Amino acid sequence: MTDYPPFGPAGEEPRHAPSLARPYSWTEGRTAPVVEIAVEALVETTAAGRTEAYQSTSALAQVMELCVRPRSLMEIAALLVLPLGVVRVLVADLMEDRLVIVRDTLSDTSSWGERHDLMERVLHGLKDL
Repeated sequence: MTDYPPFGPAGEEPRHAPSLARPYSWTEGRTAPVVEIAVEALVETTAAGRTEAYQSTSALAQVMELCVRPRSLMEIAALLVLPLGVVRVLVADLMEDRLVIVRDTLSDTSSWGERHDLMERVLHGLKDL
């Protein structure tokens, strides 16, 4: 059995081992989410999601476990070692069941000030790396 390196600084969290199952099997063959989710959108498990009983090995349970603290869609895909499209479908399913909430960073109607603030936060985050 292979040990996978920890993700992030100081061994923040272990990575999940890659699955041998085909990606479409995780989504029952679906390739498009019911709702479009940006890669930078933050996903967080709701109170209902924290008490929902899923088989602990299911991808849905793994997403909810990871999102106890807010994570971007891209981060979830990287931690679960799953394609981004698969994670989009899974998160959209959980969102429909109100087990996670998705917070977009910006919308089409966001002001210039909101966009500028986001860029400032991103730049500060990159500098902190």
